Amino acid sequence: MREVFLPRTVEELWDIMDNFPDAVLYAGGTDLLVQMRAGHTNPSHLVCLERVEALHGVRDEGDDVLIGAATTHSGLLENPLIRKEFPILAKGLGLLGSPPIRHMGTIGGNIVTASPAGDSLPPLYVLEAEVEIRSRTQMRRLPLKDFILGPNMVVLNEGEVLMGVWLRKQPRWNIHHYEKVGRRKAQACAIASMAGLLKISDSGIIESARLAWGSVGPTVATSAEAERNLIGQPLTLETLERAAMLVEASVSPIDDIRASAEYRRAVSGALLLRLLDYSPPFLERCNA
Repeated sequence: MREVFLPRTVEELWDIMDNFPDAVLYAGGTDLLVQMRAGHTNPSHLVCLERVEALHGVRDEGDDVLIGAATTHSGLLENPLIRKEFPILAKGLGLLGSPPIRHMGTIGGNIVTASPAGDSLPPLYVLEAEVEIRSRTQMRRLPLKDFILGPNMVVLNEGEVLMGVWLRKQPRWNIHHYEKVGRRKAQACAIASMAGLLKISDSGIIESARLAWGSVGPTVATSAEAERNLIGQPLTLETLERAAMLVEASVSPIDDIRASAEYRRAVSGALLLRLLDYSPPFLERCNA
């Protein structure tokens, strides 16, 4: 007999977790329910977080923004603060799953599942997101890149819950790019994806860059060497091709039913070349 608990407050949540330490927490359940139906997991106690008000919403904290872990993807896409301050996150969420999945799935669920193909993760990496983790007695914050260890592997101790995601507003970037390659145009699991934030001068020189790739390793991949190679260079095909070679050498994809490791490696470099669309003539047309 499976029990499902529906706490409304954080205090109720702590009480349930104390009494049923083996309980599995979920919000939208878009990953968990699939695993249960496939017979991969059979928890005796479930805790649904969708009614815990403290886990919902987007809060403006001046220079920072706090996103509740149980906030749905569609809720974030409809939020004007997210669309204004973090367009790269909105782009990633807009390509995640289908409308029903976006209405059910949550940002916290995408993080805790920790799939390297998760569409929210590369944008969150380049935004240098931090996660807020709480237990009944303690609260801590951790960079997202240190929180995720691998697929379905995160740094959560017994009695701890992912409460939210902190993002720092970053007005200096003038290029916000997210793209993924899949086996079809919609509702596709990424074969490879890339998030990029760039600051380009009026003369077309790359002043700063942050890059992250999904589906090309056990966690989201980054390349500090490729980022350094871009700084101070013009946004040209030659510049991007040099950096793409560094990217292809740094990622560690696998073969699976969707694509070969060799193909994923080539795509990870090719995605970087898409940034050529943001060369100064393109930016001038956008600002006209």
